[in-house]
Amino acid sequence: MNKLLKKMMVALLSLGLAQAVWADNVPDFKETLQVAEQGNAKAQFSLGKMYYEGQGVHQDYAEAARWYLKAAEQGYPAAQNNLGTMYAKGQGVRQDPVQAEQWYRKAAEQGYAQAQYNLGVMYDNGRGVRQDYTQAVQWFGKAAEQGIAEAQFSLGKMYYEGQGVRQDYAEAARWYLKAAEQGDPVAQNNLGVAYAKGQGVRQDPVQAEQWYRKAAEQGYAQAQYNLGVMYDNGRGVRQDYTQAVQWFGKAAEQGYAQAQFNLGVMYEKGQGVRKDYVEAVKWYRKATEQGLANAQFNLGVMYDNGQGVRQDPVQAEQWYRKAAEQGYAQAQYNLGNMYANGQGVRQDYAQAVQWFGKAAEQGLANAQYNLGVAYANGQGVHQDLVQAEQWYRKAAEQGFAEAQYNLGVMYAKGEGVRQNYKIANEWFGKACNNGLQQGCDVYRVFNQAGY
Repeated sequence: MNKLLKKMMVALLSLGLAQAVWADNVPDFKETLQVAEQGNAKAQFSLGKMYYEGQGVHQDYAEAARWYLKAAEQGYPAAQNNLGTMYAKGQGVRQDPVQAEQWYRKAAEQGYAQAQYNLGVMYDNGRGVRQDYTQAVQWFGKAAEQGIAEAQFSLGKMYYEGQGVRQDYAEAARWYLKAAEQGDPVAQNNLGVAYAKGQGVRQDPVQAEQWYRKAAEQGYAQAQYNLGVMYDNGRGVRQDYTQAVQWFGKAAEQGYAQAQFNLGVMYEKGQGVRKDYVEAVKWYRKATEQGLANAQFNLGVMYDNGQGVRQDPVQAEQWYRKAAEQGYAQAQYNLGNMYANGQGVRQDYAQAVQWFGKAAEQGLANAQYNLGVAYANGQGVHQDLVQAEQWYRKAAEQGFAEAQYNLGVMYAKGEGVRQNYKIANEWFGKACNNGLQQGCDVYRVFNQAGY
């Protein structure tokens, strides 16, 4: 740059006519410093930005904060916002969310969109201010109207969750769309979810897939997982296990636990990849490290069956227990079976009943049946035929054939219920229809007897 042009730029800055990004356009540290020391707020801001980014000078957060402060005290909104960020993060100054909120507010009240968004975040999270979703919505709204994509997404999220506003999926989708069209991957993913579920928009799996793909191609793990699910299920796209594996893999490599689990399932079943129990175990284990209950359960099954690992009932019990303690019904049932059979643990019918009960309360039919057997036989509980009948009935009403047969036996014998051969035969017939040969044999006999 020739000397005349440099002098012109300095003169313009001293008159306050240069743009706030002057330091980016003319990265000359000495000239910026000269004008900043004359008290020019824009130059002070630009100098602070140069120190913050290490542009033309060694990066120095403390110096950045010092120059931002000078500009901020003159009412320069970009500097006020940036100073707020430094207080929020503890960069160059002691971390102080209260100070952050105060500087954000000064800029926000001047209409500075990024500060309005930042202030909304503070109200949303309760940092530096008392949590107030209504205030968060207000500030997100101001920034969103000025086109800040993050604010548009956040406002959509508030409408989706009904925080600070009445829940409104249509409004949520509208704001997600605005952010998504600006390329915000989280908004693109959430808009995909809206189309997948028909929330605020007409259900459209094709649109869902398109928005998931946009976010997935930006590397957003949840969208990569969601796209994998669509290929796995053939929703919005033609079913393609190979593609499902590809997208699950991308999300899994980023540590997305549910994708790690799904990738394990694909390897276990040999869908889209060659069946490989060792690889399945690897991905299940990664998901268990994040506490995913279904992965804990599946890893337990692998140890139970000796698939991909050496068979080890003690390890199986431990993984079942981890999942069971998170309320995973099938794991509770399996753990109950281990106590009932003395596998991996000392046989303990009372413990078996406890775990069967937890799974049964969640509606798991085989657990309800086993609980009925325990009450009928007095194993782990006092014998109680009325309780046995009640649990058999719950399982029977879900089509569990053995429970239907046992319920028929109870009516035939009048155990726990009033004897009734006709009702007994109805249950034998249901058991027969569900494939239980024993039910068919008894049903035939009862029919011959006129029941």
